[in-house]
Amino acid sequence: MLRLFYTVSLYFLTPLILLRTLFRAIRTGQHGDRWYQRFGFIPEILSHRQVIWIHCVSVGETIAAVPLVKRIQADYPDKILVITTTTLTGSERVKSIFSDDVYHFYAPYDLPYSVKRFLKKIHPNLLIIMETELWPNMIHYCSSANISVLIANARMSNKSTRGYQKFPRFTEKMLKQISYVVAQYENDGKNFLKLGLPESKLIVAGNMKFDSSLEDELPDKASKLKDDWSFMGKRKIFLAASTHAGEDEIILEAYKQIKKIYPELLLILVPRHPERFNNVARLCSKNKLNFIRRSDNKKITINDQILLGDTMGELKLFYGLCDVAFVGGSLFPIGGHSLIEPAIWGVPIISGPHLHNFLDVSKLLEDVEGLLICVDSKSMAEIVCGILKDHNKAKQMGNAAQLIAYRHRGALEKTISIINSEIS
Repeated sequence: MLRLFYTVSLYFLTPLILLRTLFRAIRTGQHGDRWYQRFGFIPEILSHRQVIWIHCVSVGETIAAVPLVKRIQADYPDKILVITTTTLTGSERVKSIFSDDVYHFYAPYDLPYSVKRFLKKIHPNLLIIMETELWPNMIHYCSSANISVLIANARMSNKSTRGYQKFPRFTEKMLKQISYVVAQYENDGKNFLKLGLPESKLIVAGNMKFDSSLEDELPDKASKLKDDWSFMGKRKIFLAASTHAGEDEIILEAYKQIKKIYPELLLILVPRHPERFNNVARLCSKNKLNFIRRSDNKKITINDQILLGDTMGELKLFYGLCDVAFVGGSLFPIGGHSLIEPAIWGVPIISGPHLHNFLDVSKLLEDVEGLLICVDSKSMAEIVCGILKDHNKAKQMGNAAQLIAYRHRGALEKTISIINSEIS
């Protein structure tokens, strides 16, 4: 009954969702060209080969899925892979990483006819949902069609658990239709069990992002670019990654304070969402700071104070060439973003205090002093200056973070073993 109420409510909200999609398309000039895919109107995959459907929400989940997708492609070259996303940025990452090696569509809205139409077009044998997306109709109709459903690299925060607990029977019934949940950490697993997931369907494996590797050419590319942008080490580079509204003002204020000691410091500022690129550019101008856009592909001069990272897919490269990195989404109660990529590079990491989506990883890094917490522009400036001033401290922080990254690999193998059992 609750699923029926949920579905009817979603139907009533559909016109508003479409208007929002249209508004974003007009505002950004993108995102509206494939709206029909959200209703399951996609080309049919005409093949007798088995299909594995991997659903990622956006950029973070797509990056987490990379080692899994590459491993499936290596182990099962005869399988067809379909990757869905719900955001433009996620879509662009899929296309840039995998090109034509996979099918890519926008995920269907969680409406019965949309989901059933989509399933009929791709006829999957297995659905792998990355991290946190639990769509009741998607899971229900897959289960009804005997399509195995696996939640990989699964997260379930305490906050999300409290939300699902408001609908206990509805949530429990949905979770029982899932074949396996491969959770990141013990707390995630416990929360799934609290919500009604049978213990036999739970495996705690760690975070699959630790199994990510740097592409062969990336370290050399990062090294050459760092030599160029730092003028062979004459200026330091401070990266502020995945920033959200309200954080950029704090970062720019901190940057002004840092420049009193390090006047030639280059700030690479990378907003999380493309629709904010122009707003952040205006903010830099308002603060009378010289900046250039990465998308203009101009050579950086010593007079350029800020590089606005307004391109997609280069954040991993930027982590490899900076001296210290701040990871955004953490100065306000957003929950933070992945700390693993800078850790893999061995970069000293700074974050705000709001890390409820990454509690386990942040604790691992804090315990070894690979991560330091700031709360405002003053503390951010003090921490960055402390790291830039003390080469040994910076090296110790980076090495400690990198060691954590290497020690916690292994989630991929555990996930692959479950996939093997489901498609063999």
